[in-house]
Amino acid sequence: MKLADNKATLSFSNGAPSVELPVYQGTIGPDVIDIRKLYGQSGMFTYDPGFLSTAACQSAITYIDGDKGELLYRGYPIEQLANNCNFLETCYLLLNGELPNAQEKAAFEARVSQHTMVHDQMQYFLRGFRRDAHPMAVLTGLVGALSAFYHDSTDVHNAEHREIAAIRLIAKMPTLVAMAYKYGVGQPFMYPQNDLSYAGNFMRMMFGTPCEEYKVNPVVERALDRIFILHADHEQNASTSTVRLCGSSGTNPFAAISAGVACLWGPAHGGANEACLNMLEHIQANGGIAKVGEFMEQVKDKSSGVKLMGFGHRVYKNYDPRAKLMQETCNEILAELGLENDPLFALAKKLEKIALEDDYFVQRKLYPNVDFYSGIVQRAIGIPVNLFTGIFALARTVGWIAQLNEQMGDPEYKIGRPRQLFTGAATRNVK
Repeated sequence: MKLADNKATLSFSNGAPSVELPVYQGTIGPDVIDIRKLYGQSGMFTYDPGFLSTAACQSAITYIDGDKGELLYRGYPIEQLANNCNFLETCYLLLNGELPNAQEKAAFEARVSQHTMVHDQMQYFLRGFRRDAHPMAVLTGLVGALSAFYHDSTDVHNAEHREIAAIRLIAKMPTLVAMAYKYGVGQPFMYPQNDLSYAGNFMRMMFGTPCEEYKVNPVVERALDRIFILHADHEQNASTSTVRLCGSSGTNPFAAISAGVACLWGPAHGGANEACLNMLEHIQANGGIAKVGEFMEQVKDKSSGVKLMGFGHRVYKNYDPRAKLMQETCNEILAELGLENDPLFALAKKLEKIALEDDYFVQRKLYPNVDFYSGIVQRAIGIPVNLFTGIFALARTVGWIAQLNEQMGDPEYKIGRPRQLFTGAATRNVK
């Protein structure tokens, strides 16, 4: 980051001396005021619940301009990556800062494919869970347990260990997600087949059985690959910040990523597309497409408590750029699988139409977001609703690792230690 020519001055109405604070500039985006010495100079902290106005780190990985509806991975617009690259090329970009050439791409893909299997004892660990356990509960345990099997890559301060752990996590997450699914439905686990693409291999492990050969549908394969690309990273969101905070203590990479998985589970974060499909199924069960208009009127009535899931975004104040891409994929998938007239998908299209045309939603910029379309696509593919967040975790793993690696290589990195405004009881004595 670059020190700006101007400085910020904080003055106090109580006559206390003013404080001069440095200002730093990034490549693009808002400048930041450096408050690291504020407490020492004033005896005060800043107060920012949710860290909505606080930059906790400097990063060169992902940039979002919510007003413009812009998302960049290492400077490349998400639209270009989704249309011209596959997921593993995107992984290479996030980890290394540049897109791979043909030789680098082949070497990276080969390296990932060599690590797709998990230790055989992992299946016994998995069998300790109930069959009806939520896949995210299972994944949180499985990812954390990797550190018990791969002792040679658990030193987060060692760059080589982090690199090995990165490859292992990217390679093994599809296997673990598929195992969690197979375990839940009582089917035998499918070993990886490394001559398939990353997405194709995952599809086979999910939907194939030992009884017959599984044939990958290229349209579905590309749709899944695009879902992975669009969810690979998203700047300093809740789960990424969790991974950084967890990693700042020096814990191993597997534990830090497991913490990210746990955070992603929340319905306000990675569980949003699951919540969206649950909303659609609720509408379908209570009258279906004929009741969509009535449902949207309830959404407008704040006293009703009815929420519209899958629309609007905390960051994007314009159309989510990932949603435009996912909308294209959604239409392709529904056409490929002959599901244009499926009642639930027809309901979703009606909901989308109202939100894009009704002044109430347009004025508030409550456009369909990526979760709305990705949930529809995943359901069409055959992925159960309770596994949607697991797919998200699979895709976001590379972003978490890239962020963790960047943090651990930052000379200014420190263990995270947020402050508080204490409002409890003052000192008192036991009588």
